[in-house]
Amino acid sequence: QVQVVESGGGVVQAGGSLRLSCAASARTFSNYPMAWFRQAPGKEREFVAAITWSGTFTTYTDSVKGRFTISRDNAKNTVYLQMNSLKPEDTAVYYCAAKKYSGSYSDRALYDYWGHGTQVTVSS
Repeated sequence: QVQVVESGGGVVQAGGSLRLSCAASARTFSNYPMAWFRQAPGKEREFVAAITWSGTFTTYTDSVKGRFTISRDNAKNTVYLQMNSLKPEDTAVYYCAAKKYSGSYSDRALYDYWGHGTQVTVSS
């Protein structure tokens, strides 16, 4: 069982930055691909970014490319999401997730462990 806990959300003005953190409990954290998803009010949960266990490969949804960066520190069992040039449409609850097996990084059905989320609000 893997527990993940997100932190770092808050309220920021458009154009500002936030860094989200996701701390995982597993001793085998370094074995898991990790991802960030987000869910805005009235919308489905959508993929934001993912990173392989080694950190050598990352992928992003088109709307955040060039603005967001996902990274991980396996020594600290932590994944990060650096968010720059934030826009009001980035407002959502952001969730961290881990999956045990390979497959599409953007398919939320393939993720086995989820955190409770952290709220990000971008004001215009």
